Amino acid sequence: MVPAMIQRELPGWDGGVWMPAEAGPFPGLVLLHGSDGGWSGWSDRDAVFFAGHGFAAYPLRYSIGGSPWVAGDIRDVAPDRTVACLEAMRAAPFCSGRVGLFGVSRGGEHALLVTALAVRDGAATADAVAVHAPSDVVCGAFVGASARDIDDPARSTWDPADLAWTWRGRADGLLPATPIEIERFPGPLFVSYGSADQVWSAECSRRLERRLLAAGRTPEIHCYDGQGHGLDIDAGNTNMARLLDFFVRHLTET
Repeated sequence: MVPAMIQRELPGWDGGVWMPAEAGPFPGLVLLHGSDGGWSGWSDRDAVFFAGHGFAAYPLRYSIGGSPWVAGDIRDVAPDRTVACLEAMRAAPFCSGRVGLFGVSRGGEHALLVTALAVRDGAATADAVAVHAPSDVVCGAFVGASARDIDDPARSTWDPADLAWTWRGRADGLLPATPIEIERFPGPLFVSYGSADQVWSAECSRRLERRLLAAGRTPEIHCYDGQGHGLDIDAGNTNMARLLDFFVRHLTET
């Protein structure tokens, strides 16, 4: 029998938080989409999955603009807002007070970056962080209209030197190719990737693993041999089961 799920509002935030229909409270999750944009539905799919397993999961639409038909831009995005979202989730009456962060692709870069910056500057962080197919360095901006058909008059390009991120109103230290200092984060970290990824090279995740181990961290790393940027059904099912186990262990068990 499929468990009953509902959406509840997160005061001050757009969209709803997916969670079981019973009273709760539940451990919280904030989900970060990739360049597909917040309206593509992938983060909502994952939110429903986690809600069906006892979490309150909020798919944060952080890209600039966008609609159900067109991805928004990842340009001059302020991860400060993500910190505020984590704090709002933690304080929500339906949340147990423990919150995780999960990002895919550009959302993985976002999750690593906001966590590293928050630790550095004493801001709120998630209690556990998971990423799939992330970059280990800051990347340039992404413009959603660049993904339109080649002959579409609305198609546009962008300068890859444009900045994707700002922090506290500034872009210092956020130039493309700057390493993301996730080694600063002392908490549990999950990294998954495909060995044949042609979007972000698998070497990005391998470098992350080497840097984390050298810093004395103990990340949970899962490499899927022969898989690309997205995982096929079997590998995807395995990874979701591993993600669920990771968040259960670190957000519900004492």
